[in-house]
Amino acid sequence: MNTSRNVTKPQDPMLGRVVAGRYRLEARAGEGGMGVVYRARHVLIDRVVALKLIRPDLRGETHLRAWMLREARAANRVDHAHIIDIHDIGETEEGELYLVMEYLVGTSLSSELAKGPMPLARAVDILEQMCAALARAHDLGVVHRDLKSDNILLSTRGGRKDFVKILDFGLAHLAMDPRLAPKGAVFGTPEYMSPEQARGEEAGPPSDLYALGVLFFEMLTGQLPFRSNDRDTLLEMQRSAPPPKPSAIKPDTLPQAEVVVLKLLEKERRKRYQDAHHLHEELKSLQRALPSTPFELQSTPENAAPPPPPPPQSPGVIEWANRAALFSRMVSRVYPTGNMPPEIQTGLVQAWDLASRATRLEGEVASHTRKLESLERRGRALRAEIGRKVEELAHEESRALREVATEQQEAARLRELVQVAERAGATAKAQADQATQQGGNPATLRAIYERSGAAAALLEARREALSEREQKAGVKDAQAKDLRRQIDELRAQLARYAEALEEDLAAGREKVASRTREGLNFEKAFSDTSTLLLNHLKTKPEARDLIQELMTTMHGPQANNAKSGGVPESRGPAV
Repeated sequence: MNTSRNVTKPQDPMLGRVVAGRYRLEARAGEGGMGVVYRARHVLIDRVVALKLIRPDLRGETHLRAWMLREARAANRVDHAHIIDIHDIGETEEGELYLVMEYLVGTSLSSELAKGPMPLARAVDILEQMCAALARAHDLGVVHRDLKSDNILLSTRGGRKDFVKILDFGLAHLAMDPRLAPKGAVFGTPEYMSPEQARGEEAGPPSDLYALGVLFFEMLTGQLPFRSNDRDTLLEMQRSAPPPKPSAIKPDTLPQAEVVVLKLLEKERRKRYQDAHHLHEELKSLQRALPSTPFELQSTPENAAPPPPPPPQSPGVIEWANRAALFSRMVSRVYPTGNMPPEIQTGLVQAWDLASRATRLEGEVASHTRKLESLERRGRALRAEIGRKVEELAHEESRALREVATEQQEAARLRELVQVAERAGATAKAQADQATQQGGNPATLRAIYERSGAAAALLEARREALSEREQKAGVKDAQAKDLRRQIDELRAQLARYAEALEEDLAAGREKVASRTREGLNFEKAFSDTSTLLLNHLKTKPEARDLIQELMTTMHGPQANNAKSGGVPESRGPAV
């Protein structure tokens, strides 16, 4: 990299650093409110990852570190295809918090929305995927709290376009700590904030559903439901202003889609969808009513996300042995009688020794890494299995609770009718009693008694209907409670397993990190030894062709470094 470029665009000093003994930072990928995201590579298994380093000013906030670790681990237990995978969580020896996630290549939903309204089929497809992910997360007690278009990534997977990944689950709550902002501050993104959040209340699953309503409105119309350059005005609109109808902005909006949007944007939580499962059913029904051609088949190649970059080349320690052999050949040519300087002889011995030790270490690290990967796979499989069971039970619970609500509403209606019938029956009975005491025309008496009997029969029928409804509501309520008990047991089982797994993974990662740190020390020692040998041999004509051969094993900056007499940074075991 030349000097002029360094002046115009200084290189991030973190690049090249190995975090937690495992992740080498290779490129700065982005920056957000909570920290900087890097493209990194696991130095042992050549896996490209996204690594988020939490803001340096949060290092001293012990309570925040504990919260962040707890939130990220809870989010990782969700284990859903449409939620970004979290590979590793922890803090460095310097006390920096880091979060390691899958490295994704795609387009943010905000970028797509900047182009204008979406076709309904595409919008519903994207919303359905987000809803499925939120249903699983909410079932396991995890709320996003800051769902917005910037946190939705659209990628391509298995030929399927618009594959949704939701980012930053749980991390939004870290920024909400009152110790990080003025008293009374309202946290979140105002454009997507639910009324309860705008009032400063705790966000829950209904808040995520409200944000889905904002996103759906935006996808259908190309604009936000509430807009203002003033934050306080926008928050007040979220709290009290009725949302506009999408059809008022885009007249061809499908009525069924508009019903979904407006129900999601209800100011009162209880008037929104009961839960994400309820919404998911509605979206599936809406999808069935739309043309059957999937939107992804209509996408043009120009809109397809580019493939992820290949991981950097990693020749491993075999490169060390090859270089040691080349140095041995150079020294043999330059000193055919063996009368080499002591430091050169020592350097050769050290180069071979380091290559040998690094090879053994590479085997150990590979063994530990395989065990870790196996443990991670088992953990992921169990999390997915429990998650699916919880999701199935929660879906049944959602239906049961809706049926309970229906039965209770009908029971309330019948209760009112019973009260009306009781008053009518009391009036009829009083009239019959009075007529009996006073005597009178038999026909009149008969009519009065018939009305009294009819009123009593109607009252009895309505009481029976009410009892039947209450009994049905009780059965459904008991069913819902039993499902909730099963869900709670599975969640507790998942929490216990996850804690035990995390302990095992932490122990395994520490073994790998320890051995990797040793390998990095070997790497530095080999680089120093190579520099010593090359600086001595580069002026010897006898070694010129072998130096050129050495250069052919290097690429880019490595070759330039060799031309100037230096040696590129060697790669450690399995690096």
